[in-house]
Amino acid sequence: MNTGWILFALVFWFAAWGLNEFLVRVTVRGRPQRLAIGLIIPVVFGVTLLVLWEALVRGLNVPPVLLPPPSVIWERILLSIPNPLWPDFQQTFLKSVLVGYTIGCSVAFVTAIAIDRSPFLKRGLLPVGNFVSALPLVGIAPIMVMWFGFDWQSKAAVVVVMTFFPMLVNTVAGLNATGQMEKDLMRTYAAGYWQTLFKLRLPMAWPFIFNALKINSTLALIGAIVAEFFGTPVVGMGFRISAAIGRLNVDMVWAEIALAAVAGSLFYGVIALIERAVTFWHPSIRSGRTG
Repeated sequence: MNTGWILFALVFWFAAWGLNEFLVRVTVRGRPQRLAIGLIIPVVFGVTLLVLWEALVRGLNVPPVLLPPPSVIWERILLSIPNPLWPDFQQTFLKSVLVGYTIGCSVAFVTAIAIDRSPFLKRGLLPVGNFVSALPLVGIAPIMVMWFGFDWQSKAAVVVVMTFFPMLVNTVAGLNATGQMEKDLMRTYAAGYWQTLFKLRLPMAWPFIFNALKINSTLALIGAIVAEFFGTPVVGMGFRISAAIGRLNVDMVWAEIALAAVAGSLFYGVIALIERAVTFWHPSIRSGRTG
């Protein structure tokens, strides 16, 4: 055991904790200053976790095959960006995730509109969707591989199945969130179903819809990676993780995990920014901008 690294970890932890406690209590008036502090706090916290990870792994002499330090993982990332990280990212995220995510969310949105128009579909299709959402991923993935082949199309099909039900349920709930008073007001204006839908009910449903989009942004990536464990060409995040762990190449496994985490976080962040632009009128968004 290297006590120097352990002491360094403890000192750094208390220093970072004190800095974050200070930043949380700082009172600022300008919006740029609030945004800067809101960004600095999670960055400091994340850097602290990485430093603790590095110091404890080296201080406790943890074997790299069990848990490599972040510096080793970062070195592996830099060496592997041209190949295989970038091809894996293209195969898993740019093909399987984005295609499956777009199809799954779009079909679920259209289906929710159809359910809203038809009481029969509301009673018949929602229970079926609930049943499909309960199917285990490890059972769906091999079937999709048999149906659509070993390439990215089968993984996109798994993503479609995983993203369909959250989008369907949230959209239906959002369409039903409009109050009766608002509906009666639209009727006094002689508005039909589609006018009421586009001018009243869909705007009221946007927070629910974006909630589903954000949930699905992480589900899609998880589904695509897990699906690649059950048959894929020699490329893809899931394939690389499975192959690297078989060779005890743990730093490559963590490099792929880091790539997936960054891609998923950025995907979620883009959707959150679009949500703020679309639902700027919502009280939750306006309250975050005032003060």
